[in-house]
Amino acid sequence: METGDVPAIDLDKLATEARNPRTMHLDEMSPRELVEVMNSEDTKVAGAVHEVLDDVAVAVEWARDALQAGGRIVYFGAGTSGRLGVLDAVECPPTFGVSPDVVVGLIAGGEKAFVRAVEGAEDSLTLCAEELDALHLEPRDLAVGIAASGRTPYVIGGLKHAHELGCRTVAIACNKGSDIGKVADLAIEPCCGPEVLTGSTRLKAGTAQKMVLNMISTGAMVGCGKAYENLMVDVQQSNEKLEVRAQNIVMTATGCERAEAGRALAEAKGSAKCAIVAILADVTADEAKCRLDATGGKVRQALKGS
Repeated sequence: METGDVPAIDLDKLATEARNPRTMHLDEMSPRELVEVMNSEDTKVAGAVHEVLDDVAVAVEWARDALQAGGRIVYFGAGTSGRLGVLDAVECPPTFGVSPDVVVGLIAGGEKAFVRAVEGAEDSLTLCAEELDALHLEPRDLAVGIAASGRTPYVIGGLKHAHELGCRTVAIACNKGSDIGKVADLAIEPCCGPEVLTGSTRLKAGTAQKMVLNMISTGAMVGCGKAYENLMVDVQQSNEKLEVRAQNIVMTATGCERAEAGRALAEAKGSAKCAIVAILADVTADEAKCRLDATGGKVRQALKGS
C-alpha cells in the first residue's frame, strides 16, 4: 500500500488547523458561554458556502448530467468527510426512489470505519483507486473527493485515478488552494476559519461540507425529475409513515381527498408522480406512465401534454 507523507509544517498553514482567538479560554467557559460562542461561529458557515455557490452550481450540473447519462455520483473521503459522503449517499434511495447504486459513498477503511476510525487508511494513495476499480468506475460517473484539510492522500489518489479514467472530478475542501482542489477539475472550497476546538473539523468544516453535499445531491435529483414543485414525488413507500406521506403528496399536488389519492396510488402501483399526472391530466395510470417515460420522469412536462 503506497502512502503519502505530508510534512507536519503543512498542517500549520491550514485555516482549519489554526487556533481561534475567540475560544482561547474555552476550557474556562460556562456551558452557556460555550454554546454561545459555538453558535456564533456556526453563523459564519452559510456565508462561507455562499461565496462558493458558483462552483457548487457547476457540481450540481455535472451531477445531473452524470445521472441523466446513466452514471453515478461517487463520494469518497476519510473520517468525518467520508462519513458525510456516506450519509448523503444512503439518504438518496428513500428520498428520491433511486437504487443504492446511483449515489455511492466510500470511506477510507471501509464500512467499519463509519463507526470506528481505521488507523492509517487515509494515508494510502492507492486504496481509493482500488475501491473505485471495484465499483467499475466509468467516464460517465462523477467523482467527488471530500477532505476538510484538502490534503488527504486517500482522496488525492482517488481523484487522480478517476481523472485518468475520464470522469469529471470535484474536490470539496475547507481550505483555499487545497491539494485535492489542485488535482480536481472543480474545487469547492468554503473557508469557515479556525474551529472552536482547534483542528476539530467535524464542527464548522463538517457543517459546510454537509451543506454542499445537500445541494449537489438534491439539485441533481430535482434536475432529473425527482420533484414536482417542491414535493418528493419519487419517495419510496417502505413503511406505513411513508405510505401516508405519499398520499399526502398526491393530495397536496392535486387537491384531491385521501380516498382518491389512495385509489390513484394503487392504480399507479405506488408511484406518486404517476398518480399526480393521472389525476391532474384526467388520464389512466398507464397513460400517465407513458407521458412520464416520454419526458424523463418530469411531472410538469408530462402535464403539458394534457
